[in-house]
Amino acid sequence: MDSDNPVQISDVIGAIPYRMAFAGGWIDQPFMSRRNPTPPGSMVTVCIHPTFRLMDRCGMSTSTRKVAARLWGGIPEGDPELLVRELYAVENEGLPEPSGSQDMVGLIYPGVNRIDYDAAHEGGYFPVHVESNTDPDVARWIEQVVSMVPICPRPNGYNPLGDECLDPEWVGRLGQSGKECFDAIVGKDLVGLGAAMNECMLCWETLLPHVVTHDTLTVDLKAILTAYQARYPGAMFSGCGGGYLYVVSDEPVPGGIRVSVKEQ
Repeated sequence: MDSDNPVQISDVIGAIPYRMAFAGGWIDQPFMSRRNPTPPGSMVTVCIHPTFRLMDRCGMSTSTRKVAARLWGGIPEGDPELLVRELYAVENEGLPEPSGSQDMVGLIYPGVNRIDYDAAHEGGYFPVHVESNTDPDVARWIEQVVSMVPICPRPNGYNPLGDECLDPEWVGRLGQSGKECFDAIVGKDLVGLGAAMNECMLCWETLLPHVVTHDTLTVDLKAILTAYQARYPGAMFSGCGGGYLYVVSDEPVPGGIRVSVKEQ
């Protein structure tokens, strides 16, 4: 190994960013947004540097990231909205159930992003608006108060959509949790961020119960979530069926991983 030019982890896992998805997730899916009585509904993504390899099947947009790497190698210069559409088209070509466009937005738009979805806009497949914050102070705050605790990848055979209870009131609450999450981050409000994450998990459990309980799951996700929410201001899973647990705390979280936010 050349000690003057050591291998960087990004040389191994690629330079494409990862993305975290916070409160409001699932509102980017038209089957959800079309039931929102108070559109647009919002969700939040945070673009992060690839400082370590994230596990697959954990709600971290790793499949979209692989498509982006094959397509571009790295995120190219250009209009981010057009790049989102290009990546969306490639990943979803021929698929009967397309992925949500928040995956593409989260990888391409730097910083913290509130992504607004309205089923009346392009069927709900693309955002009606993306509100971005690339303030370095906000990025550093996220790095200090959000930890990622590895739990488990979602298992083979798992499907979060086997039980849908899509009550419009709860869909509205889901979309509102994303707005409150973004406002809390920009305002560096620890308690508000935790509350928004807790609210989002409550909405997920109500609207799509199999997000946390399913026959294929061997980990008691509900019990883990309850324990962390009781100890810290807030917590939520990175995706359905497990993944990582985002924990909001201004003190170290045992086993927690800190991230590096990409604000440019």
